[in-house]
Amino acid sequence: MKRIGVDVGGTFTDLMYWDEDGAVAVHKVPSTPHDPAVATMDGVRQLSERLGIAVSDLDQFLHGTTVATNIVLEHNGADVGLITTEGFRDILHIARKKRPLNYSSYQDLPWQKWQLVRRRNRRVVPERVDASGAVLVPLDEDAVREQVRVLRDNGVQAIAVCFLHSYRNPAHEQAVKRIIEQEYPEVFVSLSSEVAPQYREYERFSTTALNAFVGPKVSRYVDNLRNTTRAAGVRGEVGLMTSAGGLITARGAVDNPVLLLTSGVVAGLLGGCAIGEASGYPSVITLDVGGTSADIGVAPDGKLRMKHLLDTRIGDYHAMVPMAEVDTIGAGGGSIAFIDEGGMFRVGPRSAGATPGPACYGRGGTEPTSTDAMVALGWLRADSFLSGTMEVEPQLAVKAIDEHVAEKLGTSVSHAAIGIFQIAAHAMTEAISLHSVRKGYDPRDFSLVAEGGAGPLYAWHIAEQLGIPRVIVPHHPGIASAMGLLATDIRSETPATVWTSSADPDLARIAAEFDRLTAHAIAQLGADGLAPEDVVIERSLDCRYIGQGYELRVPAPSGEIDADWVARAAAAFHDVHERTYLQRFDDKPVHLVNVRVTAVGKVGHVPLADVEAGGTDPSAAVKTTTDAVFWTGAGEATPFPTKVYDRALLKAGNVLDGPAIVEQFDSTTVIGPGQRATIDRVGHIVIEIETAAGDRGPALGALEGDQR
Repeated sequence: MKRIGVDVGGTFTDLMYWDEDGAVAVHKVPSTPHDPAVATMDGVRQLSERLGIAVSDLDQFLHGTTVATNIVLEHNGADVGLITTEGFRDILHIARKKRPLNYSSYQDLPWQKWQLVRRRNRRVVPERVDASGAVLVPLDEDAVREQVRVLRDNGVQAIAVCFLHSYRNPAHEQAVKRIIEQEYPEVFVSLSSEVAPQYREYERFSTTALNAFVGPKVSRYVDNLRNTTRAAGVRGEVGLMTSAGGLITARGAVDNPVLLLTSGVVAGLLGGCAIGEASGYPSVITLDVGGTSADIGVAPDGKLRMKHLLDTRIGDYHAMVPMAEVDTIGAGGGSIAFIDEGGMFRVGPRSAGATPGPACYGRGGTEPTSTDAMVALGWLRADSFLSGTMEVEPQLAVKAIDEHVAEKLGTSVSHAAIGIFQIAAHAMTEAISLHSVRKGYDPRDFSLVAEGGAGPLYAWHIAEQLGIPRVIVPHHPGIASAMGLLATDIRSETPATVWTSSADPDLARIAAEFDRLTAHAIAQLGADGLAPEDVVIERSLDCRYIGQGYELRVPAPSGEIDADWVARAAAAFHDVHERTYLQRFDDKPVHLVNVRVTAVGKVGHVPLADVEAGGTDPSAAVKTTTDAVFWTGAGEATPFPTKVYDRALLKAGNVLDGPAIVEQFDSTTVIGPGQRATIDRVGHIVIEIETAAGDRGPALGALEGDQR
């Protein structure tokens, strides 16, 4: 079995190869934003040539993509039509009445300014189903046919169908789909009963419209990728990463492209979980820093957390699909440093991107970036970029920092460069605090996994600020997301609304829905070529206290669904509620809103093999000694004699004392002054961060700073 994982980022496209003999190879090529498939296939061909194999030898092609996300963020999706119940034409416009600025009477509401469906294309028809699924008003099929023809004449490229309570009875939506296939067969169709079959009126409408909005472009992209890989001879189906941290086939992605939102960033978290487990530290916080952004993920005990319904948004829109707890901030190697009109020193979120890139790339960029700052500090050497295959000009970095920052602040280039680094690092530190401390987790109980081309440059400092006891730098940090693709399974999740209480539970209905969803999930994976015995079923619940507005996800108990099962489910919810909100109410009944079934099709994961042992002395790996600039306790910019190591020559057991720099093809690692790192048995760099015994200061200080 020969497998390849490809993750497309804003600046670089990362590739990782693995086969059954344990061979692992990585590659990195510049992304091609105009058509991501170009860089993808170029990278596959180049890596295959380097390995001496044909592309046709590949058995599996796994892919993480930002195509769907970018369509939403750039507001350039399809022209969408909507068919809905009479009286509900403006659900997408009204939304939840929540305003970005609570006290402003004059503000643009993003979901109204950039409408998913223009009002002229929101069409209504007579029909009505109640909350139990009973038909109150039969569907007027003649009216449906007339409205479909109107949308066809208006030239819409996709049609979303959202009827009230269709999650309980999808018959009317299915009838509309049959009519659309007769009247307008070439249009993309999105049914709410298929895309988001659960209660919550606005969120269900928004998710279905989003699916239609991204559908035509994503379908073309996926079809093009599938056809290109087939033409190249790749055996097997293309697998794509979903926002929930599982793989779906190209067929599933074409049917439900909304599942690909946040596809790429989740792969980095999955890779971090595999890395932490291999090093013996399963609870991880991942810091994946690329050229444009930084992705932050938290996985206690190596388990992905799913976002709360209130947080499952993409850009300006609600997307009621499962999303792993990963968030992105605009801070990366290409983040531009500048002095704003008020004289404030800022870094990002504007980025130099792949073109023209940082000033040091010599591609026409003149503004200083985080990468330029690290070049000026001596952390990134001119001959270290991509093992010397990319030319870098340090004098251009120094010039850009001097002209745009240092002169305006009246300071030295070194001080300005330190400031650029610390501002960018502070943004990442705050993001980690937000997603750990504020959600009931102490970052000092985790290890920080440094990923991406720039993650290992920042991690040593961020861990110090938060009191995280160690940093783990994987063997290929710049390819961690591609590794995540090779370390996950095929997943299919389906929800259903049951709406019952622990005080008077409808046991028969809960059991019937679990059985129905289980059969559906097994059939879904069966269509992807997996036998029932290769599928693991996971069950969960969305619960809340009666009177609350939103639910928390709870693992469903095992065993027969009876009164004891409900009691155990309620107890599990009390525990989750206490973890989330620091309060529990054991005497209150629990409202069971939705049941969920996730089918997991296990695939072979990339094993991390032990590396050669070499004792504690790393001197054989020393490339040179350089003067790299760090800062003292007084904040002074000070050159430190710093050893530079070749990552490929380090062996298990080697001990590196900071300050030190470790260079490799896809990234550079910084070990700060006074820190010590060890190469563990699988070749990961483990940097130990010294904190006083029992000291609870750094992380709590970060939280208090947030509250202020």
